[in-house]
Amino acid sequence: MDVANVNPSNNVVDILSAPRLSRYESQKRRDWNTFCQYIRNHHPLMSLLQCSSIHVLEFLRYLDQFGKTKVHNLNCPFFGMLNPPAPCACPLRQAWGSLDALIGRLRAAYEEHGGNSEMNPFGAKAVKLFLRDVRNFQSKSRGISYDKKRKKSRRNQKNIMAMKEVDHQIHDDKNVGANIVIE
Repeated sequence: MDVANVNPSNNVVDILSAPRLSRYESQKRRDWNTFCQYIRNHHPLMSLLQCSSIHVLEFLRYLDQFGKTKVHNLNCPFFGMLNPPAPCACPLRQAWGSLDALIGRLRAAYEEHGGNSEMNPFGAKAVKLFLRDVRNFQSKSRGISYDKKRKKSRRNQKNIMAMKEVDHQIHDDKNVGANIVIE
């Protein structure tokens, strides 16, 4: 095809007619492209099929340099303070929540691009342990609790619903004679 004879208006129509991706899908695509670029620039050269949890951990450590979250070192006087009174020289890192979400998107993208779910390097135990360690250290460093919210059991939910139903019946019984006018 001759580049000089390409009609630019056709490209605009193609872009406008393409379905718009959700925010999640856009992030997933961007994250996948970033990881693929990282692998392409890796030395020694390797393909995605050769990628392991070791490479995923290298990628996460590489991304740390672009972080915006202050994470205090153990020897910092502000270690464990939620709102430190003054600035310090501790590094900015990727927040645990951002890394956790990134791994979730990359894990899904890997499988969408034909990767085997059992061999997914983003779901490897080493990656999960790394994320847990990052969460625990950042929690201690920044004085923030990352307690997991517990789901109510079904039995507990049934008991709550039953109690609400009884409460409504009692409330309704009290109001039964409230509208009766005695002459």
